[in-house]
Amino acid sequence: ATPKHWVGDGFNVHPVFANKAFTEEVSPFLMFDYAPPKHFPALKEGQEPRGVGQHPHRGFETVTIAFKGEVEHADSVGNRDTIKAGDVQWMTAGRGIIHQEFHSEEFSKKG
Repeated sequence: ATPKHWVGDGFNVHPVFANKAFTEEVSPFLMFDYAPPKHFPALKEGQEPRGVGQHPHRGFETVTIAFKGEVEHADSVGNRDTIKAGDVQWMTAGRGIIHQEFHSEEFSKKG
């Protein structure tokens, strides 16, 4: 099994290419993580949504596919949307973009 790691506190991911990511064997512009199904309990009142706060990307594309659950995405060029089960979101980082992804408000309420 490939080692997993947390992205923020909302996405426990497995790198698909394991120790080959960011090496000459795999393009340095390809990072492919998979987050298997995981139960997140509903948040208690006053708790912040789980996810990863603002962070930069530059020079590559990011693709998010939601198999289950919901992810709220917002970025520095004004895009904001909720990626729901079955949705695909494509983000072009270009010269640079700052974005964040969190469990949606609705998903956070239900768990």
